[in-house]
Amino acid sequence: MPKIKSHSGAKKRIKVSKNGKAKLNHAYKSHILTKKSTKRKRNLRKSFVADSTNAKKIKKMVPYKY
Repeated sequence: MPKIKSHSGAKKRIKVSKNGKAKLNHAYKSHILTKKSTKRKRNLRKSFVADSTNAKKIKKMVPYKY
């Protein structure tokens, strides 16, 4: 069985937590920040754990991180 190719964009963005869950950063933080509230921008700084529905897709994209 040949090796599976990892998604190169996902490799750079996804980290795995100690419990084996996918950690990501929030989107919508790069530009057009003037209309977003300070609270919203502050909350976008934090990373988050992907929910179970997306976790299956993420595991397929980066199989060797898990």
